[in-house]
Amino acid sequence: MAKVKFTAGRVSGFQCEEGKSQSFLWDSEAPGLGLRVTANGAKSYMFQAKLNGAAMRITIGAPGTWTIPEAQAEARRLKVLIDHGKDPRQVKAAGLAAEEKERDDRRAEADAKELQDKRETVTLGTVWPLYVESRRKRWSEWHIRDHENVVRVGGVQKVRGKGVTEPGPLASLLDVRLSDLTGKHIGAWLSKEAKTRPTQAALSFRLLSVFINWCDSQSEYAGLVPAGACKAQQVRDEMPSKNAKEGDSLQREQLAPWFQAVRQMTNAVQSAYLQALLLTGARRRELAALRWLDVDFEWLSMTIRDKVEGERTVPLCPYVAQLLAALPRRNEWVFSSPTSANGQLAEPTPGHKRALTAAGLPDLTLHGLRRSFGSLAEWTETPAGVVAQIMGHKPSAIAEKHYRRRPLDLLRMWHVKIETWMLEQARIDFVRASPVLRVVVAA
Repeated sequence: MAKVKFTAGRVSGFQCEEGKSQSFLWDSEAPGLGLRVTANGAKSYMFQAKLNGAAMRITIGAPGTWTIPEAQAEARRLKVLIDHGKDPRQVKAAGLAAEEKERDDRRAEADAKELQDKRETVTLGTVWPLYVESRRKRWSEWHIRDHENVVRVGGVQKVRGKGVTEPGPLASLLDVRLSDLTGKHIGAWLSKEAKTRPTQAALSFRLLSVFINWCDSQSEYAGLVPAGACKAQQVRDEMPSKNAKEGDSLQREQLAPWFQAVRQMTNAVQSAYLQALLLTGARRRELAALRWLDVDFEWLSMTIRDKVEGERTVPLCPYVAQLLAALPRRNEWVFSSPTSANGQLAEPTPGHKRALTAAGLPDLTLHGLRRSFGSLAEWTETPAGVVAQIMGHKPSAIAEKHYRRRPLDLLRMWHVKIETWMLEQARIDFVRASPVLRVVVAA
């Protein structure tokens, strides 16, 4: 091949020979460097050599972007690679891959840092609403309300009574970063809350603990809360006792004054609710959520939405049936309220406390009425399994769990016996009558 010294004039004036698709001009200064021109006038520097006996051509670039010295330097570089037994194409591909990997690594590092910075600023108050919303379809209305109440900010004018609402137990943690929810921090919070409202503090801690488990299952929050925060010694030391409140149940001799005071309440719905709560042993929220569709006056049964089994059907005993039949049917709820937002009995505790005061009885929670049913039932020698099934307790023994599901008529036999005994102790002369239903149209 004839070689010439590349000059600007020779490069710009080189043309493709007539009748050919491409022509080549070879440089005498840089081994393997050539100039290729096609029939349509396109020019490019290229490098030609042999590697392991096989010829190869590598395009360097167009004369418009590469000067002659730059093209010559590139040809010499490629010749050095060939002389060392390396394929320039593979070297180039490896270099591009390395550059791309380096770019990807830098981008990933920047993204990771941005994500970590964002994660480390996430607070409990930011994630809690997202958590509740993600679980809303799986939770009951009461469970959702619990999660909303424990984080309420407070300071809102009370609907009933004077003053403003107080903050929920978890309100003081809303601005705390998840990464700062250490065992020490949670323990200090629990210590403070347990002094004034131990029951609410214990409930809030349980909800917080489940929330933290949920965070660990989400990629964007996993690992933010320090591991073992809820199981730390500082937390265990501050946990309120799980034992039932001493005296938080009615004694046999207290039934008479309790019934007398409750039956004299001006709010008939609250009065019926409290009596039914004691006589059925139901959970306060289960009974408050009772709908008219759940009550069967013909076959004397009630279907209660159960937090353990989903729902359970229990006997509708004569006295409770008469109480319910006398209630106004304002809406779908058996225990209704014309003033509450959802038409459902809202908070009977204040009325109950006034009745206790009037009767000269010690303080008693609504859950204490459920506890009273279980305790007082022993006076009638009712089997423990029957009481548990009526109250909706989980079976505690293998036989109860797998082999004992008593029919409604058998439950009714014992339940009526319990109701009758309680009314006798309360000195209530009850004459069973057919339910008379009446409809009250709200003004």
